[in-house]
Amino acid sequence: MLGALAGDVIGSAFEYRGWKSVEIPLFSPESTFTDDSVLTCAVAAAILNGRGYGGAIRDFGLRYPDRGYGGFFSRWLADPTMGPYNRWGNGSAMRAAPVGLAFDSLERVLAKAEHSAAVTHNHPEGIRGAQAVALAVILGAHGADKRTIRSEIESRPGYRLDNPAPEIRPGYHFDESCQGSVPESITCFLESEDFEGAVKLAVSLGGDADTCGRRF
Repeated sequence: MLGALAGDVIGSAFEYRGWKSVEIPLFSPESTFTDDSVLTCAVAAAILNGRGYGGAIRDFGLRYPDRGYGGFFSRWLADPTMGPYNRWGNGSAMRAAPVGLAFDSLERVLAKAEHSAAVTHNHPEGIRGAQAVALAVILGAHGADKRTIRSEIESRPGYRLDNPAPEIRPGYHFDESCQGSVPESITCFLESEDFEGAVKLAVSLGGDADTCGRRF
């Protein structure tokens, strides 16, 4: 959890800047927590307190407004009668890490990740993004090596992870979809030696820096 929150704060200073270098300060005066941290904590609180994901997410979002929420999510947040809105944005993936830490089997993690996503992002791509992040987290937390993590992500959520980060970087741009940011973030983790390196590599792609930086 602390790593996820730190990745968000580190990446926040490079959001929308199209940064293309791993040479970054970890923290600066511009560093702050964003919607990623708020909603990650919301999912963790839902699990710890036996609450529904939707209620916890809405409570935390309203408690911490102006943290950079997307347009559809902001509408959902403001309207308690609004249901899921069939989107594939990476908001479902950015909050999924606690699911991978909380449950003890791959099948439960995949099911719970779907539940956590579907209260807002019930599009298949939104669900797939959340499942990929939660799956990587449970595997890493239980000591799986990176070859196993790569294999499971490619076979279960079905993301291709064969494009290395140096080849992704030149043409990559801000992409807040799950399908356009989750595989790239996982690739950065797989190609890094440690936490700091993974965050810096994710930021260096020049995309959705806080979300990509916080995945692992």
